[in-house]
Order: sequence, then structure tokens, then C-alpha cells
Amino acid sequence: FPTERGLTAHAFYYSPRNQDHEAPAGEKPPLVVHCHGGPTGSAGPTYPFEYQYWTSRGFALVDVNYGGSSGYGRAYRQRLNGNWGVVDVDDCINAARHLVEQGLVDGDRVSITGGSAGGFTVLLSLTRREFYNAGASHYGIGDLELFVKETHKFESRYCEALVGPYPERADVYRERSAIHYADNMKCPVILFQGAEDKIVPPDQAETFVEACRQKHLPYAYVLFEGEQHGFRQDKNIRRAFEGELSFLAQVFGFEPADDIEPVKIENR
Repeated sequence: FPTERGLTAHAFYYSPRNQDHEAPAGEKPPLVVHCHGGPTGSAGPTYPFEYQYWTSRGFALVDVNYGGSSGYGRAYRQRLNGNWGVVDVDDCINAARHLVEQGLVDGDRVSITGGSAGGFTVLLSLTRREFYNAGASHYGIGDLELFVKETHKFESRYCEALVGPYPERADVYRERSAIHYADNMKCPVILFQGAEDKIVPPDQAETFVEACRQKHLPYAYVLFEGEQHGFRQDKNIRRAFEGELSFLAQVFGFEPADDIEPVKIENR
């Protein structure tokens, strides 16, 4: 699909599929934009249960290999150098916009979701752009300065190539931190966080939640005790999916077929 600066980016698109149910004639599906972690990882041509969860419930899903993703050559991988929080944000939006323009999805029901570095892209997309109707951050980074100060040693220098040297370019780190732009957010957000996460500690989510609370912005927050970076307990994995579905059902105005415990959206 076409993206900024006349370039092309890549994604995998999955249309809704359910063997027992069909959407009403003429109705376009809502879209979940999935932003992979890494941020220099990649999405592959697979169909994991996480995606089937959404497509079997009437959602379309696009898994975006934004510029900087592995698997498309050195030049593509290096697009993200110095541009984390810009290229990834733009490419995810342009993937969704392309699907809307192709008439494949409903442009008024578009959500973005991602974990870790993907959660960073989610929060920045919601606060620095006006495109999405909802968003879900799973253990995402809201404050890059806090991240480089707190994260584990193995990734402590990761941001130097992706953003710039710190503290020399503290201005760029601040510019790429969603926490400083929360009042720009125009749609509801839900955050999921592990209480024992050492890579993206809980204060990343909690400072963003507090900003939403103070500014009376619509949000939901689900904290899982005993979980670290990426959820491991089956009950929590299930709750994260069901919580996000409940959240989107409330935002997009439909009744989920699943019998699930609803999440509470504050300030809505």
C-alpha cells in the first residue's frame, strides 16, 4: 500500500470469517489495525488464534509491517532509524486508510492495537494523529524518557538508533512520548498491563491513565497481578481478549455474542 514520501509499505489483511454467521448485506466490517512489537520485528503470513478471535467475531484485521520491520531488505529496515514514532504511526494509518478507500472496511469503526513497542505506536497514534475511533495498548510505552531510564540493561541502548542519543536529544524523546499529548486524544483507549513487568513497568500505563483521569478523557485500565511483559496465565490472556472486545463493543455500538464480563470505560 502507498505511504508517506511516495514509498510503499506492507501488511497482511484478514477479512471476517465465521462458518455460522454472516454480516448484514452491505455492511462493511470494523477494522482492527495490529501493530507488531519489536519494533524491528515483523508480521508473517500466518493466521494465529489471536487474529481468528477477531475475524470470527466480524472484524477485519490488518497486520502491518511498517517501515523498519524485518524481512524486506536493509533499506526498508532502516526506515525506522531515527523515526520510531513517525514511520510506524504513518504506515499503520495508511494501511487502514488504503482498506477504507478500497471499500473493504468501515472507516468509522477503526481501532489500533499492539503490545510493547506496538503499544507505543498505539498511544502515539491516538495522541498525535486524528484518525482512529478507538485504541488498545498492551503493556505499551507512553513515556520514552522514562523507558530509557527504567528498562532492563539488554535494551537500554536500543533507542539510540531508533530515536537518537539520550539525553542529548531529550527534545525528540519528549516529542515522541504520548504522555505529553494525552489531551489531544479524540477517542477512547484501553490499557492492559502486567503488575510485575520489568521491561515496560506499570508506571508507564499508570501515568497515562492518570493523565486521562485528570483531563477527563475516556479510558479503561486492566492491571494483571503476577504478570510480566506479555501475559502468561490463561485466565489473563482470555480476559485481555474479552476485555478488548467488550471495550470495542461499547465504543462501536454493538452487542457481543460472547457472554463476557464488560470493562468499565471511565469518563464516557
